[in-house]
Amino acid sequence: MNYINELISGFNFNEILKAIMVLFAVIDIIGSIPIIIKIKETSGDIHAMRITVVSLIIMIAFLIAGESLLKLFGVNLQSFAVAGALILFAMAIEMVMGIELFKETPIKGKSAGIVPLAFPIIAGAGSMTSLISLRAEFEMVNIIVAILINMIIVLTVLKLTRKIERLLGSGGVAILKKVFGIILLAISIKLFASNVTSLF
Repeated sequence: MNYINELISGFNFNEILKAIMVLFAVIDIIGSIPIIIKIKETSGDIHAMRITVVSLIIMIAFLIAGESLLKLFGVNLQSFAVAGALILFAMAIEMVMGIELFKETPIKGKSAGIVPLAFPIIAGAGSMTSLISLRAEFEMVNIIVAILINMIIVLTVLKLTRKIERLLGSGGVAILKKVFGIILLAISIKLFASNVTSLF
């Protein structure tokens, strides 16, 4: 009962909103629409619910166990947050400048729905880095709520991919990607500035 009360008292709508924006920008499910369509064309179809559930499990598991894993390697949360800020910065540069810094090897076959959509596109290195970085600043309950909301968005986009693409057009998808790239750039700089001083 005390644990539940502690969780409820940790709710902060401002933190939830910020975490939602960070994860939405990093996951970039709207910007991934061309990739989703390509996978649908090559594999026939994708199972939206299964992909969403797998992504959710990976992200929640890493959020809960990620800090312990870091301690095992002798890395503190602030150091990882700074490293995470640099990764987010690089991802933002990719989105804004339209250049490729991270290269993924596509995997085909029966796992095409889970790989590469659930991992590494949705719950990839960027998402995991962001979760640990957010953990350094926000209450866990707020991050979990943000993950759940983002997974609802992911599920919706996966189910309505072609309709969204027709609605936005290729230009609309590109513009949206750049807008969230700029937001992610600002977030990465703030994250770096708020954690780097604790290392010295």
